[in-house]
Amino acid sequence: MALRYRRLREISRFLPRIHSGDHYIKCRPDTKLSALSIITQSYAWERNGTRIPQSRFSTTSEVSYNSTQELDLLSFIKSSLDEPEGPCHCWLNRSKGNKDFFRRDRTFLVLAGRCETSLTTCESVIMLEKVKSLQQRYPQLHVMGFLSGSSVSTAADRSHLIHYVVKEYVTFPIILSNRTFPEMDNGACYILFKDFENPVIYHEKDLDLRILNKAVEEFHVQDDGRARSRDNLKSTWVKQSEIIKEPYLCALRNLLFYFPGCVSADEGGNRLFLSDSSHHRVIVFDGNGNILDCIGSSPGFEDGNFESAKMMRPASSFYDAAEDSLYFVDSENHAIRKADLGKRILETLYPNYDTSRKSNSFWTRLMIKLGLRSNDRRSEEFDIQSPMFPWHLMKSNEDSFFIINQSFETLWILNLASGEIEQVVKGFPKILDVCGPQIMEKVSLLKQMPHDWLQQQTNAVRSPKSLPHAGLISSLTTLHNHVILCDIVGQRILKLSEESGVCSTFQFSNFGILGLPYWLASSLERVYSVVGGHKEEIDHLEYFSLLPGRIGIQLNVEIPVDTELVEQLQEGCIWRQARGAATEVLGAEDVGGSSEKVGAAQQWYDELDNLAFSLSTPESELNVDDNCTTSDIGFQDGKVHIDCAVNTSPGTSEVIVYAALYLKLRKPELLEDNQEKCAARIADILNSERSGKMGRDSFIQFLLKSNRDLRDLIFMKPLHVRIKLDTLDHPKAANGKDIILTDSNIEVNVSLSS
Repeated sequence: MALRYRRLREISRFLPRIHSGDHYIKCRPDTKLSALSIITQSYAWERNGTRIPQSRFSTTSEVSYNSTQELDLLSFIKSSLDEPEGPCHCWLNRSKGNKDFFRRDRTFLVLAGRCETSLTTCESVIMLEKVKSLQQRYPQLHVMGFLSGSSVSTAADRSHLIHYVVKEYVTFPIILSNRTFPEMDNGACYILFKDFENPVIYHEKDLDLRILNKAVEEFHVQDDGRARSRDNLKSTWVKQSEIIKEPYLCALRNLLFYFPGCVSADEGGNRLFLSDSSHHRVIVFDGNGNILDCIGSSPGFEDGNFESAKMMRPASSFYDAAEDSLYFVDSENHAIRKADLGKRILETLYPNYDTSRKSNSFWTRLMIKLGLRSNDRRSEEFDIQSPMFPWHLMKSNEDSFFIINQSFETLWILNLASGEIEQVVKGFPKILDVCGPQIMEKVSLLKQMPHDWLQQQTNAVRSPKSLPHAGLISSLTTLHNHVILCDIVGQRILKLSEESGVCSTFQFSNFGILGLPYWLASSLERVYSVVGGHKEEIDHLEYFSLLPGRIGIQLNVEIPVDTELVEQLQEGCIWRQARGAATEVLGAEDVGGSSEKVGAAQQWYDELDNLAFSLSTPESELNVDDNCTTSDIGFQDGKVHIDCAVNTSPGTSEVIVYAALYLKLRKPELLEDNQEKCAARIADILNSERSGKMGRDSFIQFLLKSNRDLRDLIFMKPLHVRIKLDTLDHPKAANGKDIILTDSNIEVNVSLSS
C-alpha cells in the first residue's frame, strides 16, 4: 500500500488540475477545456489530502492542458537552452553571455507559432504587443519566441526574421526549430509555465490582456505570497533604469541609422526631425544633411535636457511652429513627449501624471540620478483606454492629436488642453471616418515613388489590406520642393525632387553632435562586469611602467583596410576616463596642464559636486556652447590621432578611451558591382562573427536585402582602448626630502584592421 501511494504521488505531479468552484476535475491527455467564469478564490486538494485555498484565474479563451505532448515541447525547449545551435534548432536574438536567462527555475512566457504563419500576421503581431507589455511590466519574467517548421534553416529566412525583430523591436530571444509540435496546430499561442512544469496554453488571439496579466501574476507569487524581486543584479551600484532590454543585434546598431522610422519638417526653419527609432533618439538636421542637434541620450523614460533625456523608440512627430516645439510618440513607453527646441528641454505630455505627486526638489532629482529612486512613471495598472505601442501622430483641425498604432486597429484622440484621452476609435473603417483626409494626403505623396522601391517599403511596415501604403504615412514629409522619405529597409534618408523627379540620398555631416553611442560607455562607467548581457570587447590593451607625474598619451589608430573616414573624428565622439592612481584626463589642447595630485576618491566627490550643481542650476544657464565637442581630431598617414594626458601618483592605474569612428567602404574596382563582397566586408569590420556564423550570415543577408550600393553605407566602428599604468615610487631629490615629478610621453599604436 505504501509503495502504491508513493507511485500515485509521483504520477500526480504530472497530471494537470482544472478547478471550477470547489470541484476537482480529472483530465485525460489531449483534453481541451474552457473555463466558465472568473472566481477570485477556489479550493484544490493538495497531494496530502489537505484542502487549501488557492488563488486562480480563468478566461473565456480556449486553454489547452496536455500532460504528455506539452512535456515533450517543454523538454525540447529545456534541452536547447545551453546550445546556440543544434541539429533541430538555432537561437536568434540571443545574448551569449546572459546565462541568467537560461536558468530553469524561472517563470517563462513563450509566444509560439508555425513558420508558415511566422508570427507576422496581424493577429500574431497583436499577440506580440501583449507579450511585450507583460515583459515591460515584469522585468523578471523570462520571455521567448518559439517558431517551428522546416523553412527556418536558410540565411534568407533568418534575415526575414531579423527584419521582423528590428521592425517590431523584439527584445527577447527566439528559438527556431525544424520540428513541429501539435500545440501550434491552431496557430500562434501563448505558453505559460514555471520550472518547466504544468504549462498552460492560450490559443485565443483576442485574449484580454488583463487575464494574461493575472495569469503571469499568479505564477510569480511565491508560497509565502510575496513576489520575486524585480531584478537579480550582480552589482548594487547599477541603476535599475539602466537595465534596459534591447534586441541583441550588435552589428546592426553600429549603422548610422537603426530603423529610421519617421520624419517631420519645419519648413520655415529648414529643419528636419528624424526619429532614429531603435537608437532611441530624434536627430535634428537641415536640408543639406548637416546635423544640428540630437534629442535623447539612451533608452529609458526620463525628462530633462536633450543630453540626459531618455526615451524608448521614438516614432511619428509633429512640429508646432508657434511654440517652436516638437511633439512625438514615445512608442515603447506608450507616451507622447514634447521637446522645447528653444530651451532644449524634453517633457512628457501624456500620460499626464498628477503633479501633486511629483517632486522637483534638488534631493529627489539627485536620488534619481544616482539610481537610488526610480523615475519610471509608467502606470501600474492596465488601462484599456491608454495607447499601447502607438506609432502615428497627426494634428487635428481642433486642439487635439490623432494617435494610431502600427496595425491601424486603434485610434486615440488626445486633448492637448487637458492632456487626456477623450475618445478611442476601434477598426480601420471607423478610423478613416475620423482622420481619412490626413491619411490620404500623405498616401498621395507616395505615388511619385518608383513602384519597386515603394513595394519594398510597404512590405516592411504594417498596413491595413484596404490601404496597403498607409503604414508609410509617418515615414515621409515635405520640405520646400522635396519629398523626404525614410528608407526603412536601406537604413537611409532619401530626398525626391518634385520638379525633376530625381531621388538622391542625404549626405550627413557633423556627427560630433550625436556624441558617443550610449552602448559604449556612460559618463560614469558602470561598476559592472557585464554590460547589456555580454562582456565588453577591448580592441587594444597595453601595459606601461613609468615614473609618477604627468603622462602624455597619443593614440595612433589605424582604421580598417578598404575603409575611409566619412569625416574627421570630433571630440564629441570621444570619451576618456582614468582610474586608480591616475587622477584626471585632459584633451589634446590641455596636454600642457599642471601635474596636481588628486586622489581617486576626491575625484569621485568632485564629479558628485558637479552633478549636484547641474541639478540645482536652471537649465537655461547650462546651455553653453562647448567648442571642443565639434573640434576635429588629427588624421595623418591613414591613422587617427587621439591625444590625452593624465597625472599619476605611485600605484596602479588605468586609462580608458572610447571613440566612435564613422566609416564607409572605399570604392576600388575590386568591389564594384559585387554587393556580396561589400556586405561580407562590413560584417567582418563590425565583428559580427561574435554572434557565430549564423549571426554573420544573417547580417549579410540583411544588408543585401536593402538593394542599395553598400559602398555608400555609413557605419560606426567603435574603438575601445585600455592602457594599464604601473607607476613607481617618487624619485627623491638631492636633499632627500622633496619628491620629483617626471613628465613622460607614450605612444600607443592601435590597429582596427580585421
